[in-house]
Amino acid sequence: MIELFTSLGKVTEVFTLVDYYTYIKGVEYLICVAFFCTFPIFYRYIHGEKK
Repeated sequence: MIELFTSLGKVTEVFTLVDYYTYIKGVEYLICVAFFCTFPIFYRYIHGEKK
């Protein structure tokens, strides 16, 4: 588990198209998870009750 946190933010060297696609797909999944977690909070903030 600690290897995951130490590898975040590092520039990885890819040699084949499959390695590149796998790396990009992982980054895309992280972006999607961040969006799906923050969008409902943002939506509630925008459309919340006015006091």
